[in-house]
Amino acid sequence: MPGTGQANAGLSHAATAARPLPAKRLRHPWLSFLAFAVSIVVILPVISLFFVALSGTGEDWPHLMRNVLPGATQTTLALLAMVAALTSVAGVACAWAVVAYDFPFRRVLSWALVLPLAVPPYLAAYAFGEFFQYQGPIQSLIRTIFGFETIRDYWFPDIRSTWGTAFVLGSVLYPYVYLTTRIVFLMQGRNIADVARTLGASPARVFWRVLLPVARPAIVAGVALVLMETINDIGAAEYFGVRTLTVAVYTTWLNRGSLEGGAQIALLMLVLVFLLLVAEQWARRRQRFHAGRGTHLRVQPPRVVLKGWTRITLPVAVTLPIICGFGVPIAVFGQYAWRRLEQFTSPEVGKAFLTSVMTASFTALITVTIALLLLNAQRLSKTRTMAATVRLASIGYALPGGILGLGLLFVLARFDNSVDAFARAYLGVSTGLLFTGSAAAVVLACSIRFVALAEGAVRSGMEKLPGSLDEAARSLGKTPTQSAASVLLPLLRPAILTAAVLVFVDTVKELSATILLRPFGFNTLATYVYENASRGVPEEGAVAAIVIIITAMVPVVLLSGALVRDAEASL
Repeated sequence: MPGTGQANAGLSHAATAARPLPAKRLRHPWLSFLAFAVSIVVILPVISLFFVALSGTGEDWPHLMRNVLPGATQTTLALLAMVAALTSVAGVACAWAVVAYDFPFRRVLSWALVLPLAVPPYLAAYAFGEFFQYQGPIQSLIRTIFGFETIRDYWFPDIRSTWGTAFVLGSVLYPYVYLTTRIVFLMQGRNIADVARTLGASPARVFWRVLLPVARPAIVAGVALVLMETINDIGAAEYFGVRTLTVAVYTTWLNRGSLEGGAQIALLMLVLVFLLLVAEQWARRRQRFHAGRGTHLRVQPPRVVLKGWTRITLPVAVTLPIICGFGVPIAVFGQYAWRRLEQFTSPEVGKAFLTSVMTASFTALITVTIALLLLNAQRLSKTRTMAATVRLASIGYALPGGILGLGLLFVLARFDNSVDAFARAYLGVSTGLLFTGSAAAVVLACSIRFVALAEGAVRSGMEKLPGSLDEAARSLGKTPTQSAASVLLPLLRPAILTAAVLVFVDTVKELSATILLRPFGFNTLATYVYENASRGVPEEGAVAAIVIIITAMVPVVLLSGALVRDAEASL
């Protein structure tokens, strides 16, 4: 019967439409090609370091082995050990204090403990150098109290040392450990801690025997992030005269004129970074979060109400890291900036501010675009190859800025020389240096390094979207590209904005790669402060330092609101 045939045909068509489309229909070769190209660009600086390190004659290697590497390696390892110990103790202790105990200002301190992340390490070093110098407030107070007249009358520790550098770095980097550990204490440790308390365990025993072992993977992961930032530092170490491997790369290249020697030291640093990444991945292999029921999460955690002197001493102890990592830099630079209010309208600071804003804006635009490209390619082509490609494109954040800048410098110089040679041979003109020593090189380096930040922020937003969105859009006749443009992008707007803000602020704070790649006369706020500190007058860069800190506080406040706020805090 015709009606029956038409009905059967309609059912057949409906069944076909309901059947999921083959996976190969979702793969777009051009997206895969672009994602692969991005990964190649990210890895090229590392590859170039290997070639440059092996291309030298080796005449500098005996000098490096005898005079540079032993001392620099020993200093770097000692610095890493001290920073790891300091940030572990401060981060874990503060996380445990705000989770397990109830004391005055606990809610305020719980998010204020993240504020030191807004202070770049090099700014903290300049501030502490001024704070602890002979004319600083601490030594002046000691001389006033005890009646000392000269430095020979008393002993005072020298902040310009390895331990001083470790103290400064630990003061501004401990929030990495604090955040990761506090999340574990809140999300995973609550149930098992309650069980331990019902069995009669004291709060101290619960911490040492239950929660600390559970939080060990998160602590290791946080410390790994801290140590990668420590390896990346050049401003604090150089200002305090501490010869780390990062400083050795610069001095070997600039003072001895040996690019090959600098590349060889950079490769040794890459080994340290690789070991840190392996440790971080090893720690996370057993990290799991088991969320309870929604009603359980609204129950206020059984914090111990402090009484007596502990109700005063614990808030003071928790406040000390905030004072060191955030209060001292703000006080020092704020005092200097108050005396130099005219610098807020000076041409030099204004030019540095505009340069920083333009550089950070272009970097944010490029990284967010790349992140959307990579994640869309992975969404449409769910293969292991594409997943590996996206992961490879995100390793730039693990590279210290100095190493990335040095490797990228070699790549750009080779590219410029090749283009110039081609133009001379076939066009009879010289193109000169196109990218080397240009603002574009700085933007490219920052984009390579911070694409992981943008990718992580956008991915976190994309993972919250239901997986049926694509299928729903395609059932309405939308192509994958149209679905991404009309459905996903509007829904991902908050995540995209967060990614752009994070990249913008990290670019404003970036120093290591900018110093290597910037053209003559190219000053960002970071390099402006660095140049004044190098001349021994960090107070002249106080206004720029205050602007950097205020700018960096934007994502720090967002971060503390997103990661530190818990459901019980509102009760």
